[in-house]
Amino acid sequence: MAKNIDNTNACSYLLVSHGSRDRRPEIAMQQLAALVNHNQSKSVGIACLEVSPQPLHEQIKQFAKSCGEAQPLVLGHRLKIVPIFLLPGVHVMSDIPAEIALAQQALGEDVIIDLQPYLGSHPRLGSLFAKQMAVKNEAAWILLAHGSRRPGSEVPVAALAANLGAVVAFWAVPPSLESRVKELVAVGKQEIAILPYFLFAGGITDAIAQSVETLKLQFPGVTFYLAEPLGASTELAGLIWDLIDT
Repeated sequence: MAKNIDNTNACSYLLVSHGSRDRRPEIAMQQLAALVNHNQSKSVGIACLEVSPQPLHEQIKQFAKSCGEAQPLVLGHRLKIVPIFLLPGVHVMSDIPAEIALAQQALGEDVIIDLQPYLGSHPRLGSLFAKQMAVKNEAAWILLAHGSRRPGSEVPVAALAANLGAVVAFWAVPPSLESRVKELVAVGKQEIAILPYFLFAGGITDAIAQSVETLKLQFPGVTFYLAEPLGASTELAGLIWDLIDT
């Protein structure tokens, strides 16, 4: 595949997300990849860990091959992989590294695969959520993340919530959104805002919206506000470039 030339500056980039049967996250990932590649001459692609006809290591191999077809690869070509995940769960800490190891074994020395830090580890990610919260300064905020059963995975999002002046809740593990709402109502909060700690709209954010409608019926004296997930943006693409340059 590769020419026998050493050129460690040659790079391509692959953004890896969880994957979904809902088309919206895939479309958003395509938009995000285009923003990351804005005014750049590099190859930027997307892949997903789950809900794909091929396992991730095969997607990595195919992306490397497509880069070679677009422009002959040189020995030592670097493929930088950025996990587009917000929490350091099993996928980030175990599954993706294992798939990368399989791809690296297959590609040999033609391509050097570098695993970059996951998106949620960026220290300035909180500023994007703080911008969303600015529209409801007087509300009591709940930062609602998916959650993971991996021990310690909740620590970063709990720290983020504390920095934002919010309380944290999880969709898949305790404490739940409903339990947090009950706690805030018990101390007299009458305006509660929910900030989804999710990148893109999809099935879970739809379910969250339905849950908020149920909470409105359960607590008629409370005003609820549901923010949108982050979505693809130039600001988010900028954070990804920071991680690529790490």
